[in-house]
Amino acid sequence: GGTVIGSARCQDFRTREGRLKAARNLVKRGITNLCVIGGDGSLTGADTFRAEWSSLLAELVKVGGITAEEGKKSSHLNIVGMVGSIDNDFCGTDMTIGTDSALHRIMEIVDAIATTAQSHQRTFVLEVMGRHCGYLALITALACGADWVFIPESPPEDDWEDHLCRRLTE
Repeated sequence: GGTVIGSARCQDFRTREGRLKAARNLVKRGITNLCVIGGDGSLTGADTFRAEWSSLLAELVKVGGITAEEGKKSSHLNIVGMVGSIDNDFCGTDMTIGTDSALHRIMEIVDAIATTAQSHQRTFVLEVMGRHCGYLALITALACGADWVFIPESPPEDDWEDHLCRRLTE
């Protein structure tokens, strides 16, 4: 959702001034409950916002950004955090929100590419999402019977390129 509405990786929120603006917007709209769905950045931001909430309200009252009455009405900010990460790298969960849909989309692409690769007798290399976590790459490789997979948790050995080319010509 953050990507669609333009709030993903919001640089303003990384500053106190940005969080003051966000706090003022919430108070002015009477919002005291947030459900934050995201990865490390979103949940870290939500935790910082939670920790600063009282001081943000006090500062807004002091500078006239909100009234004392508005500050009192909004004194509690309830935040629920849900892990929404395609990486599936959060301890204690079977599968994070986003992982299944990402894997489904990747498999659709693999199915489309496989047909073309077979008909043209070509080798295709597919890079998937996941940044520092190889879950999607590994599960995709298992699901589609890939000949080769690279994952960040187990970097390739030296001369992997030569080994791969030898395997492709066998």
